[in-house]
Amino acid sequence: MSPLLGICLKLISALAFTLMAAGVKSIASRYPTGEIVFVRSFFALIPLLTWLAWQGGVVASLRTSNLRGHLKRGVIGSTGMFCGFASLQFLPLSDSIAIGYAAPLAVVVLAAVILKERVRIYRWSAVTVGFIGVLIMLSPYITGVGKGLAPGPAFGAAIGLAGACCSAFASIEVRQLTRSEGTGAIVFYFMLMTSALGLSTAMFGWHMPNLQDAAMMLAIGILGGLGQIFLVQAYRYGDASLIAPFEYSTMLWAVAIGWFVFGDWPATAVLIGAAIVITSGIYVILREQQLGLLRREQREVGSTRTT
Repeated sequence: MSPLLGICLKLISALAFTLMAAGVKSIASRYPTGEIVFVRSFFALIPLLTWLAWQGGVVASLRTSNLRGHLKRGVIGSTGMFCGFASLQFLPLSDSIAIGYAAPLAVVVLAAVILKERVRIYRWSAVTVGFIGVLIMLSPYITGVGKGLAPGPAFGAAIGLAGACCSAFASIEVRQLTRSEGTGAIVFYFMLMTSALGLSTAMFGWHMPNLQDAAMMLAIGILGGLGQIFLVQAYRYGDASLIAPFEYSTMLWAVAIGWFVFGDWPATAVLIGAAIVITSGIYVILREQQLGLLRREQREVGSTRTT
């Protein structure tokens, strides 16, 4: 264990994913979402397979005994990726990322409903406050709801929220997959299926990128793959309760990149709502750490008594 190294890897992962999102936003208006999803997933296989080869076990890492679970996770996760990338066409980078913070809150609800995990009043309270923060973030876009599904900021916020919900469902599937599958297999089959689903949209008309945009697409995929690898390694060197809160550093990167690259500054309501969601998310993480320590102490006391 090396907590400082784990935190540094998590921060690098957050920066990689934010740069990836910025790259997606820079080309989202010129290329179909399916084409962007394809290049993001296909080129992400390059650093992933390189990493697995460096570890010395590509074939062993990709073995699976739960192909059906990978398919379910792939469909749900791919839908979330489609929605998230599409929202970047209509929203500032920071707003899109902030709305995505609804996903961890939704995971708590889904874990209680689907996985039958015990969720106590403290976490329910934090999740409730967090969802209030989400509503505050969405408030600048609610005025555009009357326009229906016409492309615009309100539409971007709606599909961004849908993408966050899909990400929450995908997280539940990942939790179930980790019971029998390795990290390499989980990431590989997701990228493979997302690439296939993205490729299937070619029949609706893709655009041939120029050299500059082709380089950007390659960078988007590699950044996505590197972000995933750094994320996995971060949790290898530090406890989840220590590493997870640094996910919210994406907001800092997003605000800075959005301001300097795209000239966007998040609305005050988005900043306030994001602060509420981040605070509630960190509370849930710290509460989980406290409960984990309590359960560990109880197990140690129980084992001492039996001996």
